[in-house]
Amino acid sequence: MRRAVVTSAATAAGVVLLLSLKPHEAPGPAPVIGSGPGSATGAGSGTGAGSGADVSAPSGTAPSPAPSSPAASGSAPSAGTGAGTGATRKVSGNTVNTRYGPVQVQVTLAGSRITAVDVVKYPTAERRDLEINGSALPILNQEAITAQSARIDVVSGATYTSDGYVRSLQSALDRARG
Repeated sequence: MRRAVVTSAATAAGVVLLLSLKPHEAPGPAPVIGSGPGSATGAGSGTGAGSGADVSAPSGTAPSPAPSSPAASGSAPSAGTGAGTGATRKVSGNTVNTRYGPVQVQVTLAGSRITAVDVVKYPTAERRDLEINGSALPILNQEAITAQSARIDVVSGATYTSDGYVRSLQSALDRARG
């Protein structure tokens, strides 16, 4: 009799806990994580992105969806004001497939100087991807601007994304020079 009471109480408590769980929200588009003015998130903001749930910046601004322009999804450079030495232009790097998903960056250059880096593709399939990339990508963006090259350190805990980022960034810089 005592076992039946304990078992019934434990079962009831388990059912209550299961019913109190909240369902996942529908997937949404992954926003661009950028470093320049007007980008979806600034460097160091620590915002996540993605398909599990829309995550907004601490300041209350919602991230914007990834652009659908050919320059963001293709690999050809798009000229802002021309390809001259003082011109501002955006160049997309190759899409690099990593263990957890594709990574692609788009670099904004003023002459040969990197002024901004936008990450247009990055892993968003799992909730952990959103956590890792939400904090790692702004750090990588800032590192690339500071270094003015693809010779940057990987972010601990985001090794695969960092490797894809560096390879895509290098391809964009190579494309801009050529």
